[in-house]
Amino acid sequence: MALKLAVIAGDGVGPEVVGSALKVLEAAAGPHNLNYTTTDLDYGGARYLKTGEVISDDEVAALRDYDAIFLGAVGHSDVKPGVLEKGLLLKLRFELDQYINLRPVKLYEGVPTPLAGKGPKDIDFVCVRENTEDLYCGNGGIARKGTAQEISTQEMITTRFGVERCLRYAYNLARERKAAGYPGQLTLVHKTNVLTYAGDTWFRAFEEIGKADFPEIERVYHHVDACCMYMVASPERYDTIVVPNMFGDIITDLGAAIAGGMSIAASGNLNPDGVAPSMFEPVHGSAPDIAGQNKANPLATILSLSVLLIETGRIKNDPAATKVGQQLEQAIRKVCPQFEGQRLDRPKWSTDEITQMVIDAL
Repeated sequence: MALKLAVIAGDGVGPEVVGSALKVLEAAAGPHNLNYTTTDLDYGGARYLKTGEVISDDEVAALRDYDAIFLGAVGHSDVKPGVLEKGLLLKLRFELDQYINLRPVKLYEGVPTPLAGKGPKDIDFVCVRENTEDLYCGNGGIARKGTAQEISTQEMITTRFGVERCLRYAYNLARERKAAGYPGQLTLVHKTNVLTYAGDTWFRAFEEIGKADFPEIERVYHHVDACCMYMVASPERYDTIVVPNMFGDIITDLGAAIAGGMSIAASGNLNPDGVAPSMFEPVHGSAPDIAGQNKANPLATILSLSVLLIETGRIKNDPAATKVGQQLEQAIRKVCPQFEGQRLDRPKWSTDEITQMVIDAL
């Protein structure tokens, strides 16, 4: 059966980089007999400005008919910050129970890093971020707004259920990576010395699950502030990281920075159980200042498509999708050395030229 992809190109450079990634997919699919269909959906800033609606409940329900969602970027200068992010991205994550945010942190040859003396062998780990709980649940409120007595609260929500399923995914990933030659280490990142309730739930579950079901995986704990220092000073100490939502939002962007920046940072919002589609997107924003100018670097989007194919192939047991995803990642690995000495966010080649470079590398 054909792989059904819902495509949300979004705003700014989104349509350009998504178009590039789909050209690469077309070139790679044939040799591996990957059958797929794409459906373009107009959810984004322009639609919101026209209709006043980001995405309806019925439209979210309709997305369940797809195997995966491929997103370009959202963000429009005429739309108030938070409207699209909450109304589209967070709504899909929560409604489709995409409870894992997967962020590879891998430095490729030729890609610059701000860390002096560090290279690809030092920066090669993955972050597993819990994606549907914590401060992002929206629990809280505000009273006496606009007065000197204004009070606002935001609650950190942690459930054993949510923590345990995230930890089990991370442990299994660490086990898979160990089989592939990585150290077989899982690091929990939290702030247990201050957040003594939520942190305690995470730490106890981390220890109990590891001891009972994953004894071969080395368990490490780091406070989030220490993690930030270690990621900069000695990133080679990390293999697989598991982290709650808010702290994960911060450290994954730090991970992107040390691995070359947002122009090559990919992500996946996963429903590992396959009962709803997962969503994959580059980490960068919509970059309206260069939209429509054929200047955007499409590598992060192509790499996100690679993650989409590998993870969807795993979830749907589709070896052709997995194989094509691996081919895309290998092509990017071949292209990256050509960027030696360049900033990836302002490459000397156009969007179309970089796209062709990846196709030629397949």
